[in-house]
Amino acid sequence: MTHLRLEQLRKHFGATVALDGIELEVQPGEFLVVVGPSGCGKSTLLRLIAGLESPTSGEIYFNGNPISNLPPQRRDVGMVFQNYALYPHMTVAENLAFPLRVRKVPTAEIHQRVRQIAALLGLEGLLERFPRELSGGQQQRVAVGRALVRSPRVFLFDEPLSNLDTRLRMEMRAELAALQRRVGITTLYVTHDHTEAMTMGDRIAVLEHGRLLQVGRPAELYSDPAELFVATFLGTLPINTIAGVLDAADGTLLFHTRDAALTLPLEPDILRKQPPSLPMNATLAIRPEHVLPSSEAQVQLTVERVEYLGHESIASGRIGGSVPLTMRLPPTAELTPGTTIGVRFDRTGMFLFDADGNRL
Repeated sequence: MTHLRLEQLRKHFGATVALDGIELEVQPGEFLVVVGPSGCGKSTLLRLIAGLESPTSGEIYFNGNPISNLPPQRRDVGMVFQNYALYPHMTVAENLAFPLRVRKVPTAEIHQRVRQIAALLGLEGLLERFPRELSGGQQQRVAVGRALVRSPRVFLFDEPLSNLDTRLRMEMRAELAALQRRVGITTLYVTHDHTEAMTMGDRIAVLEHGRLLQVGRPAELYSDPAELFVATFLGTLPINTIAGVLDAADGTLLFHTRDAALTLPLEPDILRKQPPSLPMNATLAIRPEHVLPSSEAQVQLTVERVEYLGHESIASGRIGGSVPLTMRLPPTAELTPGTTIGVRFDRTGMFLFDADGNRL
């Protein structure tokens, strides 16, 4: 298995900085998901590792050996693209065999490897079909099989599920994660979909504007975000964010909202580090599941909308007449738009960020 390390990796396209000093390690056999919005540098990162682009500076290491000067064919990397890139004039068997034929592997070994991969991916009955005769999920399996057939040192996935419908994406992400665990190949998987990142990766690396913001296990990034972008990007429901001013009075930490006459006393342990000075502009972020109905209310929420989703209900409204707030509730919760209820914030889902988006 391969240990992958990126050291101060930079890529510039003219005046545009696509990647800015990426430092990242992927452990042997690990499934690491790189997540971020379109244009953040995810695909560029994969292309650098595959050798399809050259870094402006920095180095890529496989098991401690630099590979940035190696051509793609000598890196032994398997890459699966968003559009699968299957050869339309070849059958499934021929597509699977192609990487081995290029390397002049003996015919008998090629047939054996193709049969093994077809059995692993459930393609045995499709070997004589052409790509146009396959469903999207089947084409995706063939693309994975073609990358896997030569047992690469590193697997690279470039948003391979984005062309599939919602149900098939759910099925395929489970299949891909299970497959990676079986074969144990070090894997980088890039996506803009936070659900894919949270459900598939051993760890997640969050990328924005070419900068690596935070790396950790899904639960760590969700419950302990280092930056406001990480907090807002991860989660099936967007985190609530309230702009305001952080201050202190009589030994109590206070958060004043800007758009409404609201003041929230906060426990001092909400801070991970001491602010340089107070008062200061800040953002208070609260996960929807940590906004709770309570008779010991911190704020009053005027409910504007209730969505029943079967397994849960989502209520949204405003506090102080102007600050939007969303809360996640059990499906049995009975709320009516237009009513006002008292809510409190559970400390475990609250985070403070400074004006630059850094965690306080």
